Amino acid sequence: MPRIKLTYAQKKCVATVGMLMQKTQMASAGARIGIAVSGGVDSFTLLQVLLIRRRILPFPLELMVLHVNPGFDPQDHAPLVDWCARRGVAAHVEVTDFGPRAHSEENRKGSPCFHCSWMRRKRLFELCGQYGLTHLALGHNTDDLVDTFFMNIFQNGRVDGLSCNEPFFGGKLHVIRPALLVEKSYMKTAARQWKLPIWANVCPSNGVTRRADIHDKIEDCMKVGKGTKNKVFNALKRYQLDLTLQNL
Repeated sequence: MPRIKLTYAQKKCVATVGMLMQKTQMASAGARIGIAVSGGVDSFTLLQVLLIRRRILPFPLELMVLHVNPGFDPQDHAPLVDWCARRGVAAHVEVTDFGPRAHSEENRKGSPCFHCSWMRRKRLFELCGQYGLTHLALGHNTDDLVDTFFMNIFQNGRVDGLSCNEPFFGGKLHVIRPALLVEKSYMKTAARQWKLPIWANVCPSNGVTRRADIHDKIEDCMKVGKGTKNKVFNALKRYQLDLTLQNL
């Protein structure tokens, strides 16, 4: 396969993901990684990056796309199916009713986002078991790490972010976040340059959640001085990486 020249943003994504995967021992020979792809920028960019990383690694790596459609638009995943088919990427795609159920009377006392996310995560775990996958890769980036860190402080009273590499079910499955040290701005630029067929999130709660509210407040706080955002990002990157390495 001919080598394709990468842009700065694309190189940033590929190199940073590779560094984190190596440092936190995310994959080794025989790894079978399921990539949870929602159709948004983060997960689709991670999929593209992992396909590139697979060509670089000195050992074989199996990749499989897992898409659990929440059910607001049963057809919106069609671009993903076509994209995977043209590249020979294995994929499991299914339509559920998780989204509408999370916004129904069934869940009138709970958060729709939490309920839908919990059901989709449970289904992803089941699919990993069904296909004998050893890893489940999620597309969280540095922006997600910062938002989650402050949400845990404000809402749960604990200092906690997002793990880079976390074992589940006695180590039978590892949930990994290879793009956790990549800033979303790089992922958005790289996705646009790769012309990834990303589709809009039609969930009625999109943009009006507690997480979105906290994200906006954090963004405002980061404007207090020049370089504040980079300092916060770098501090939490080091914190999360050090914590992961201590627990390996």
